[in-house]
Amino acid sequence: MTWENLWDAETAQRYDTPGAGMFADEVVEPAVARLAQLAEGGSALEFAVGTGRIAVPLAARGVPVTGVELSEPMVEQLRTKADELALPVVIGDMATTLAPGQFNLVYLVYNTISNLLTQAGQVACFRNAARHLGPGGRFVIELWVPELRKLPPGQKATVWQTDADYIGLDTYDVLNQHVVSHHFRFDEAGSSRARLDRSPHRYIWPAELDLMGQLAGFELESRHADWTGSPFTAESTSHVSVYRLPPTTP
Repeated sequence: MTWENLWDAETAQRYDTPGAGMFADEVVEPAVARLAQLAEGGSALEFAVGTGRIAVPLAARGVPVTGVELSEPMVEQLRTKADELALPVVIGDMATTLAPGQFNLVYLVYNTISNLLTQAGQVACFRNAARHLGPGGRFVIELWVPELRKLPPGQKATVWQTDADYIGLDTYDVLNQHVVSHHFRFDEAGSSRARLDRSPHRYIWPAELDLMGQLAGFELESRHADWTGSPFTAESTSHVSVYRLPPTTP
């Protein structure tokens, strides 16, 4: 599986689910509000901007947003919402691609850094974020916490969602910190026919993520369990981590 193959035209067309799932107002609005606050009146760069789920409403708040995106079909879908002038996008991967200009904020949402399947690639992503930021700039990552405590002894899979028309499960390769998410979507509730989509990831523990930040010159500024600022605890299933460069360069 490659990300170019996974995020093809068919996937891009069915990716948006306005008002539901990850596009629900209660999911989008807290993220946009927090990112607008962290931008502090400056511009923002979204790595893996996708179809603009966050970038479009963030730009509508008056934050100038630029995107980096590997999948051209996803950008074509974004263009149904915002043109190049309103939301410029550079085609390329988030670990190496350079966007023009300097930004106050770079951000990665919805577990996307785990799409990079090596530790080296994930470190390179941090360094690429730092490359785009001025002194005191921030890099924000939304990421899930690996749920290995739910993995039964001797088993390689966990089921994390079951609905009448959807089943989600993950299979783990703990030696390499790899997980493949399997999404079974049924035509209708009770149907025996389903479509399977799979996506590979490299999971990252919070402490490992912090070390990646240090290697790129960042310090952890804050970590919360969600975009509204709930405390991050041992029971949290995800986190929003804010990394910051020193206010002045040495």
